[in-house]
Amino acid sequence: MTGFDTFVVVDWSAAKGVRTPGKDAIWVGITRSGRDEAPRHFPTRRDAESWLADFLRAEIAAGRRTLVGFDFPFGYPEGFARAVCGSADPLALWDWLAERITDDARGVNNRFDVASAINRMFPGIGPFWGKPQEEGYPDIPYRGTHRDGHGMAEKRACDRAAGASSSVWQLFFNPTVGSQALMGLPMLSRLRRIDGVAAWPFEDWDEARAVLVEIWPGLIEPAIKAAGDGIRDAHQVRLLARALSRLPAEELRGMMQVQVQAPEEGWILGAGHGERLTALAASPLRPPPLSNDCFALPPGVDWTPVDDALALLRDRLRPVTGIKTVEVARADGRILAEAALARRANPPGANAAVDGYGFAHAATGEGPQTLPLVDGRAAAGAPFRGTVPEGHAIRILTGALLPGGVDTVVLEEDTRSDGAAVAFNGPVKRGANTRRAGEDVAAGDEALPVGHLLRAPDLALLSAVGLAEVPVRERLRVGVLSTGDELAAPGSTDDPGRTYDANRPMLLAMAARWGHSAVDLGHVADDRTALRDRLDGAAADVILTSGGASAGDEDHVSALLRETGSLTAWRIALKPGRPLALGMWDGKPVFGLPGNPVAAFVCALIFARPALAVMAGGPWPEPLAMQVPAGFTKRKKPGRREYLRARLRDGRAEVFASEGSGRISGLSWADGLVELPDGAVTVTEGDPVRFLPYAGFGLG
Repeated sequence: MTGFDTFVVVDWSAAKGVRTPGKDAIWVGITRSGRDEAPRHFPTRRDAESWLADFLRAEIAAGRRTLVGFDFPFGYPEGFARAVCGSADPLALWDWLAERITDDARGVNNRFDVASAINRMFPGIGPFWGKPQEEGYPDIPYRGTHRDGHGMAEKRACDRAAGASSSVWQLFFNPTVGSQALMGLPMLSRLRRIDGVAAWPFEDWDEARAVLVEIWPGLIEPAIKAAGDGIRDAHQVRLLARALSRLPAEELRGMMQVQVQAPEEGWILGAGHGERLTALAASPLRPPPLSNDCFALPPGVDWTPVDDALALLRDRLRPVTGIKTVEVARADGRILAEAALARRANPPGANAAVDGYGFAHAATGEGPQTLPLVDGRAAAGAPFRGTVPEGHAIRILTGALLPGGVDTVVLEEDTRSDGAAVAFNGPVKRGANTRRAGEDVAAGDEALPVGHLLRAPDLALLSAVGLAEVPVRERLRVGVLSTGDELAAPGSTDDPGRTYDANRPMLLAMAARWGHSAVDLGHVADDRTALRDRLDGAAADVILTSGGASAGDEDHVSALLRETGSLTAWRIALKPGRPLALGMWDGKPVFGLPGNPVAAFVCALIFARPALAVMAGGPWPEPLAMQVPAGFTKRKKPGRREYLRARLRDGRAEVFASEGSGRISGLSWADGLVELPDGAVTVTEGDPVRFLPYAGFGLG
């Protein structure tokens, strides 16, 4: 069996207690089918193990082969397993530890007791060392220098090969690798019992559906440092999962077929390959380029109706941007690279919707009600820890978790209280003035879909369901280039033979309004060599050009695209803006827009906007349209769809006095377009027409 579909990296923790997202917590990074997923945090080891077991079973059932890496030693220096459990088999040692290590739901465990018992099996002092208090656990020395005569090597062969400085014997003081192993190996003992799971390199892993491996994030330390702000552990699991997923299948297989000198010690996957993994982790994830013939028209097509042209673009385009993980607080305006799944419910627990008094509904009825109050109260962030007996009530404030025994809240304004009891009139509806746990979003549900453009309200939702970071698409770099000898910079000359470049500032502003990174590629005269050089050096994912897109002597954009074999001259049946040259340059899509500003504007709205949205990783956006009465008359011939510059006044669509495509002032005069259909139509005042506001194109 070759290759893996899903890569999981687990940053384990031996810390005591329930951990909030941060350091010394458990983080899991996932890259599935080539896509990075947002790192997941787990408050306890029990939570993490339960999730991992369910995840492995689900991936196996779905037919996806999974590699799961853990950042703690899978084995000990040679001779340790036999001394402890009577067998050199490291898996027997895993089982031995699983029978003895305890770990409750609050993260309280007995690892120091087990380590004490193991140390008593060895001569001298050690090998385990490090503890919270110097006077506790007398069989464990406080410092590593206090050990002597235990007979165990300090490091395994793979630790030396990887350059790892930490020791498997260290139980306390950072890094607590020894404690991580004591708390992690029992978990591995249970996970490997799932049908289809094998532990590398101790078992036959080649045909396994899921393989457990030992990893060390220190192998990609430069990439982790370069990740910048945020939670280090979250960065390292995400980046190492990404790096492993990008290894060609045969290269990864070669790493896994390493000959281990001391088999019982295990091996760190990737030991000796740190530079290679770092390079793979550091580079942004990018999809393959579009093919050169992605814009090719079907045979026999001459004039292309607008709807057919849009359908071709929609079917043939896909995202061309990379993926990165960003903090939710910095994600405004970004496009989700994958569905955002709720880490926890919102609200996380049943709570009060008002200030008032809570009680069990079963203890109340119709007419006047009087219930004695328990001592204490429930407030947001300060829950009542006890249970409210039936027939009693408790003072409760808005947002407070409902204590045990409470399922209904009566509004404070509907009560009277002397501090010892509360009186109100019944009946009160069961569950009144309460919010159910997860009534907004349940844990594990999709909070937002892949491709969603994040806005301020979305950041509130993501934060509420526990997501500190999300994977997003890198901003699409839209290069804008003007061509033609006749163009000059605005205000640079008074020569009437020169035209000021109006398209470039307009198109750059449109790209920026749509949330992309607008890249000014400047102006190139009618010089094919200069144009080729400018295209070659374009730091962009897609290029919009204006001018030079037809078939004339000076139409160099079309000529260069023809040289690459990718040019498709779309003669689109619309007015204004019939010629649209589409092609590929060095893997980058090129949209050759008309040189006329009005035609360039319309073509950018109708064709470039949805195409750029898809290439940026979002869904295909349909323009906002509304039916409004016409405030004009017009007779239109069949054959082309027409877009008239228009604005709404008194609920009617007025159109610009002139349809001349050279009248740029009409674009500023208008606040939208009236779209007239492909066929013949006669419009009289009051007839319904289709109005497309600029705001619906993201230009409001």
